[in-house]
Amino acid sequence: MNETLKITNTLSDPTRYYIYQYVLKKHFPVTVKEIAKEFSIHPNVARLHLSKLAEVHMLEAKIEKTGQGGRPSKRYHLTDSEIGLHFPYRNYQMLSDILLETMITLGPEGKKALYITGKKYGEKLMETALHRQMVTLEDSFERKLALVIEAAEVAGLQPEFNFDGKKIMFEMFNCPFKETAKKNQGEICHMHFEFLRGMFETVFLDIELRELGNMLNGCISCSYEAVAK
Repeated sequence: MNETLKITNTLSDPTRYYIYQYVLKKHFPVTVKEIAKEFSIHPNVARLHLSKLAEVHMLEAKIEKTGQGGRPSKRYHLTDSEIGLHFPYRNYQMLSDILLETMITLGPEGKKALYITGKKYGEKLMETALHRQMVTLEDSFERKLALVIEAAEVAGLQPEFNFDGKKIMFEMFNCPFKETAKKNQGEICHMHFEFLRGMFETVFLDIELRELGNMLNGCISCSYEAVAK
């Protein structure tokens, strides 16, 4: 409860909340100078806000030498720690671990069911989006891609998309299953791949999806290439 109060009190300041949102979408470490300029505040005020976010473990500070002499600077980035606020307390992490271990214990058939279910939920996410936005499969490539991007953002993937013709390059800077994936990377990453495949195939029907990089293997993001046919 004390940690919950600390987090809610920290984010109750509007400027601090928007600074956190900025760092969340930035994907790369920020400096006091950058935050001060972006929000038109004094560097000392920016430093205070960043320090407060670090105190509640929403950000982490890393000291880096500038290479130009002088005092080393701090760069702030998102923490890898899981932060959750639930009233009353709920332990969804334990639930997901129990369910995953159960599926893996069932052997190949259990894993197969996990991957099928992951794809199903990707399809369900996009079917809901198609209905809500009244987008049809006959709509333009650009409009359907915009829907995929919106759905990926809603799913908390912190995505960045680029496309050239029918080739889509995209990165995910947040894995909603990161804590569980650290223990069972192969199964979770395969399930998440099927989830994404379900999303894309629901909208584009015939598309080839390929993983290019994985953040659990040291990459800064999970990156993919999708080619619509």
